[in-house]
Amino acid sequence: MNESLKEKIRNFVLDGVNEEKVVGTTDPFWQGLKNTGTELWLDTGDMEEAEKNWSAEMTALTTNNTLVNNEIQKGIYDSFIAETREIVKELPLQEQIVEIAFILNARHGLRLAHKFGGFVSVELHTNTAHNFEAIVDYGLRYFEICPDQFIVKVPYTAVGLLGARKLRELGVKINFTLEFSARQNVMVAAITKPNYCNVFLGRIGGYISASGLGNGSGAGERTVIATQKIVTDLTKNNEVPTKLIAASLRNYPQLDALAGTDVYTMPTKVAADGKENMDGSFKSKLDVIYPVDLIEDAAKYFPEKLWDVTEKELALAKSLDENCPKNGSELIHLAHEAGCGDLFPYLSEKDLQFIASDGKIPKHERWANRIESGELAIDTLLNLAGLASFTADQAELDARIKRIIMGE
Repeated sequence: MNESLKEKIRNFVLDGVNEEKVVGTTDPFWQGLKNTGTELWLDTGDMEEAEKNWSAEMTALTTNNTLVNNEIQKGIYDSFIAETREIVKELPLQEQIVEIAFILNARHGLRLAHKFGGFVSVELHTNTAHNFEAIVDYGLRYFEICPDQFIVKVPYTAVGLLGARKLRELGVKINFTLEFSARQNVMVAAITKPNYCNVFLGRIGGYISASGLGNGSGAGERTVIATQKIVTDLTKNNEVPTKLIAASLRNYPQLDALAGTDVYTMPTKVAADGKENMDGSFKSKLDVIYPVDLIEDAAKYFPEKLWDVTEKELALAKSLDENCPKNGSELIHLAHEAGCGDLFPYLSEKDLQFIASDGKIPKHERWANRIESGELAIDTLLNLAGLASFTADQAELDARIKRIIMGE
């Protein structure tokens, strides 16, 4: 795409955004949590729900392919999509769809930024996950639309690590996403040095419970606390230390259980339930080591890979930072050479189709033997399933765009 069209699109996204600003009032409940050192973000793209829960202590909103799709499917952007088509109509159809999806994400993110005055995490189209040039290009374009408030979400893939590293070098704020373990975040913190990284803690407990390996309690919380400690230590001397996000809390008791974590992203229901059911007396829990309820047989599937980091994995992360691979394939090869291949397993197209069909929580029985052998790991499967889930939601959004621009 030529620079002239990119500039035309940028101006189109910026034009006419004039949201009535929300002025959050101070709330002692949220101030109590903020005093533990936790930054508070709302995890929603729904403006009405965000406004009901926004307070002066909150600093950002985060969206993703699922949350933006939820807003688009309401039909609120249908006429906007039709207008957008006039700008991109000279592009091939699939490029039109991807470009309009970018415009929708940027426009909705910009409206959130104007309305609430905080940072907004905006997400790349899922078809960029393994495309270095696309990650850098679209990341820069988000930055040029709203450099002071947009934080670009890049997903955990081998190429994503390298693309996000380049964007950080260019000054783009990065929220590295779809991590499920301390060791994945060591790779992210060392190689990419993003502003933020994540632990999607709810799905960790969900996998253990659904797999019959235990009741799931404590696993996500233990992973978050362990990750917080090592990411803080690993990046404390960086020009911009990386902050950890406890991503998309599942229930209000986690507000207390993870107090002191750098950042919470809170669905509006969790935020509202917390205010209704808790007294606001919070103390940091960063020194707590949460017990994880596991059956005895669970040990052979190495659940500790979620919260422990080996010297071998730490050495790999540091070596990849010092001698940055030229591409994702080289990074994956080096991980296998270092004996850490389960971080980036070689999978067939059939494997990837099974992961997509499993949904957000992979079916343990399908993968158990390969986890036990060390070829795969729980965090790896959850990451791949998460990306597949976002891809499905992206496809639903893309389908709506296609119907509108084709006049169907």
